[in-house]
Amino acid sequence: MAAPCPEDPSLERHFKGHRDAVTCVDFSFNTKQLASGSMDSCLMVWHMKPQARAYRFTGHKDAVTCVNFSPSGHLLASGSRDKTVRIWVPNVKGESTMFRAHTATVRSVHFSSDGQSLVTASDDKTIKVWSTHRQRFLFSLSQHINWVRCARFSPDGRLIVSASDDKTVKLWDKTSRECVHSYCEHGGFVTYVDFHPSGTCVAAAGMDNTVKVWDVRTHRLLQHYQLHSAAVNALSFHPSGNYLITASSDSTLKILDLMEGRLLYTLHGHQVMVWKSNFDVVDYGEGIKMPRPPAALGTSAGNLPEVDLPIPSSRGRSLESVPSQPQEPISMPQTLTSTLEHIVGQLDVLTQTVSILEQRLTLTEDKLKQCLENQQLIMQRATS
Repeated sequence: MAAPCPEDPSLERHFKGHRDAVTCVDFSFNTKQLASGSMDSCLMVWHMKPQARAYRFTGHKDAVTCVNFSPSGHLLASGSRDKTVRIWVPNVKGESTMFRAHTATVRSVHFSSDGQSLVTASDDKTIKVWSTHRQRFLFSLSQHINWVRCARFSPDGRLIVSASDDKTVKLWDKTSRECVHSYCEHGGFVTYVDFHPSGTCVAAAGMDNTVKVWDVRTHRLLQHYQLHSAAVNALSFHPSGNYLITASSDSTLKILDLMEGRLLYTLHGHQVMVWKSNFDVVDYGEGIKMPRPPAALGTSAGNLPEVDLPIPSSRGRSLESVPSQPQEPISMPQTLTSTLEHIVGQLDVLTQTVSILEQRLTLTEDKLKQCLENQQLIMQRATS
């Protein structure tokens, strides 16, 4: 059941309530609630409204490894090292239903877009699909040969994608319960996978420090990013489908422009941060109307220009210092505005220059590759 946390106005702001390491978080846009799971075996549900209470949910017998709100926000699913899945009603009563079918740690839980189904992934090498309405187990998908780290429904609920320590990403048809395709390009464990909002492609993160994007219709590798210096642990698409954010053990977040196939920003920070972007202002509305899949790239996006965003003390704020009330906009002098406009113009020129240099570099690499292949053919003929 849920127990109200102490009446501390700063608790909501600081998000301090767990007694051990926090393992997972999920945000409900409809109800403006944040859920977190922890090694302390508890879930916390935080309300974004000022002075609202946070609630602790108890029931799992071991660490909570994953949480996910239903699309309506009226249900909350969790998975645990105790091998069980629970579906909670996130209110003061804290009622939950326990699902038991996995035989090892549950690594991932995800609701379908209609909220009627739940897909879970586990160290028992299986993916399981459940009916949330009937509150029962439906079927298993069992072709992975190692732990399954993550499983997600497609936006239309017809497909399921899964990521595993067997170094593969698998695409499943929910109706036929068959594996449609296996993507085997990763050189290490695949840690996370998710569908593009359009449902036309999937992105996967790996222990080999890479992020890959495939078209689920043609199964073609669209984009391959080698930008992090350590394992990529998670990723998330912007709702417009134009951007992808990745999180890595190298202590950075990276924001990728999928339409241009390039790195936009690198965000540095070792604690939980809230970042403000201008994506909504630029093209979020257009993206919602017509979500577009990422542009295809012929080469790896490994050496692309980026903008580093360190966290200065005056602007980068941790979660505990974010004000609960919006601040009034501050007007800038005309001279400063003109200077900033000039800088933006120069950055545009620089970006175009780098793009041209990148194209020339690609042509040079192609010509060098062709020369090497020709040289190998000549040597083979000489020795034969």
